[in-house]
Amino acid sequence: MESNDAAAVFAALGQESRLDLLRILLEAGPTGLSAGAVGTALGIVPSTLSFHLRALEQVGLVRPTRQGRSLIYAAQIERLRHLVTFLSQDCCGGRPELCGDLMQAWPASPPENGPMTPAYNVLFLCTRNSARSLMAEAILNKLGGERFRAYSAGSDPAPQPMPEVLEKLESLGHDISGVRSKSYREFQKPDAPRMDFVITLCDELQGQNCPDFGGHAITASWPLPGPGQFASGSHERTLMLNELYASLYRRLGIFTSLKMEALDRMSLRHRLDDLSEAPLTVAKEH
Repeated sequence: MESNDAAAVFAALGQESRLDLLRILLEAGPTGLSAGAVGTALGIVPSTLSFHLRALEQVGLVRPTRQGRSLIYAAQIERLRHLVTFLSQDCCGGRPELCGDLMQAWPASPPENGPMTPAYNVLFLCTRNSARSLMAEAILNKLGGERFRAYSAGSDPAPQPMPEVLEKLESLGHDISGVRSKSYREFQKPDAPRMDFVITLCDELQGQNCPDFGGHAITASWPLPGPGQFASGSHERTLMLNELYASLYRRLGIFTSLKMEALDRMSLRHRLDDLSEAPLTVAKEH
């Protein structure tokens, strides 16, 4: 941290309400608090609270994320750690032991060569959540390693996955112990993981637009034909599932190879759109 950067942080904190605001967010921890909860705790009207939050956000002390229709604010502990390091780097003329427990006030940053944690949450949507989206979820969880965590859901979920889908995934070495059909509403709850990408795999979700998962998520559409048009156990359904798996595996292999950190949101959206290939050509049932 440079001197001018540290000065900007101190200037932002040079107001009693902002100090109280930051302390409340630090108490809340990484999960943060909604603006409404912060305003209630501090007794600050929304317009004044927004002014203070914006001032702290501009210097990197807080960061908002969208969950559904709410903004959740969390204190940026790493930023505060940098500030303490800046203040104490020359502590006591090169004798840090004289500074007492100052440097122990903050836990050390995770080592750069330590194990990565899943960085990107990806939700695959389809109407029934019984075939395409379940396969995409299983494939990405296998290909994505620790960089991705995949989920799937539907707007009108089936009672259970297609048996042929479970059989295929298991035969290809996927863990199917947790595979189930479920509603996308599970991922709109306050405690649901925040999605970074939401990808629909059918032409439409029962005539609905893509559900709202907040402005943070990058959305894309990869329309693929549904195997439900063919009878259960038919040769045509088996062929389609094979084609769907191969297509999803190919697309997700490219997706996981993208250098996410080097691309802005617009570039990422374009890359996802590029992966939306023409519908598969499969045999029709007679």
